[in-house]
Amino acid sequence: SMPSEILLKVFSYLDAVSLLAVGCVNMRFYDLANDNGIWLKLYSSSLHPKWTIRKMKSKQTETVSLGCAAVHDKKPGYWKKEYIFKQTSAFKARVMRLVKFLDPYTGLPCKNKEAMKVSGLRWIIVLKDKNGKEYVVEKPNLSFKDTSVTILWYGTDWPCLDILSTLKLFGVTPLLPDQSRPPNKNGPRRFSLIAEYHLAYLTESSVAIGADELVQLFSLSPGLLVGIWKEKNEIAFVMANLHYNQLLERSILGSATVQYVPPPNKPLLDDTDSEYGLHDYTLHLDLHGRNSMYLCGSFKYLFCRKRDIENGFLRLRVVNLQDNRKHLPVIGTLGICWETDVFKGNVKDCFVMDLTLLDETGKPFWCFSAPVRMELSTKSSGLYDYMGHIYTADYSDAEGKVCLEFVWLEETKEYIVVSLVLYVSTKKVNSWYGTNY
Repeated sequence: SMPSEILLKVFSYLDAVSLLAVGCVNMRFYDLANDNGIWLKLYSSSLHPKWTIRKMKSKQTETVSLGCAAVHDKKPGYWKKEYIFKQTSAFKARVMRLVKFLDPYTGLPCKNKEAMKVSGLRWIIVLKDKNGKEYVVEKPNLSFKDTSVTILWYGTDWPCLDILSTLKLFGVTPLLPDQSRPPNKNGPRRFSLIAEYHLAYLTESSVAIGADELVQLFSLSPGLLVGIWKEKNEIAFVMANLHYNQLLERSILGSATVQYVPPPNKPLLDDTDSEYGLHDYTLHLDLHGRNSMYLCGSFKYLFCRKRDIENGFLRLRVVNLQDNRKHLPVIGTLGICWETDVFKGNVKDCFVMDLTLLDETGKPFWCFSAPVRMELSTKSSGLYDYMGHIYTADYSDAEGKVCLEFVWLEETKEYIVVSLVLYVSTKKVNSWYGTNY
């Protein structure tokens, strides 16, 4: 029963976040909270000092004339949208400035953690059943590595796997972040779609990575691992592996329905030669099991000759079976550790592979973070130095393939990487450089 004029006067004392919150009460409050006069005042007060007029008299004159025209000529909610757009644009620019500082070792942003803290970035998954009902799962555990972050969700109230249709991974940031105080988790939020996965026939259509006594792991590209309880055939946990390359862009710059697409590479003049293939590439490879690091290696001056280009791939041989000087020991027992509210375990003979391939200018050319499984090879080691079983671990996506070979040394109880070969898609190279292999 309170008159609208009095409510508008009350609303005029609220900040932007409170206005957005009060607009969710009912339709009347929503219409009043969209008032152009209130939002124009907020918009004007947020302008940079260099845009304001120094003289008080002229400033007052401009504010009144601008306010009268802007309030009456614009549709309700216009200045609300303008204010939100201005604030979110400034926020994105502030975060993106932080990721411009690159680590000379990896070629990736070295202030990722700081940028995530400033942005208030969190990740959630949204499960959707076949009837359209959505289940939001928050509060993940984070594990940071040199080139990736692993995000683990678990709980006791997961919906039944049989009724689920899709899983969406979102980056979530405050709609109007305030640097002076921590982000309000219950305040207005902005969603950025990172990836969408189809869960129908998950156990039949997905790649089985491994299993222990309690769970079975299934991999969904890109970089998602779903743990299924063996007894109940229900979800035990979900683990996402996100590579730092364009991590913040995909978590912030997308929309709730459309994924962020990075701009195409702008090749330098004469930075590749189709006669000789790729040259001066650098590879960083990490193998880990969420909490344990098994291998961390860096390889420079990689190249491929023209004769190494065949079947739509350019071959980069990183570790040669015959050159034992580059063979790498693996520290610890390979496996992916997991946990829930009650149980925890370790699925052996699998790991997470973080690959960062930099081109000759140091720009990230091919990057991913994904779970990979090991398999016993039928061939035996022909090397004099290593007499033991050979295991292989392969990964492939639209941009290339990775082939790893390990030898198990029974005497020292360790794996040795004796072969590592990258196969880069010619389509990827052609689109990157504008060439024609």
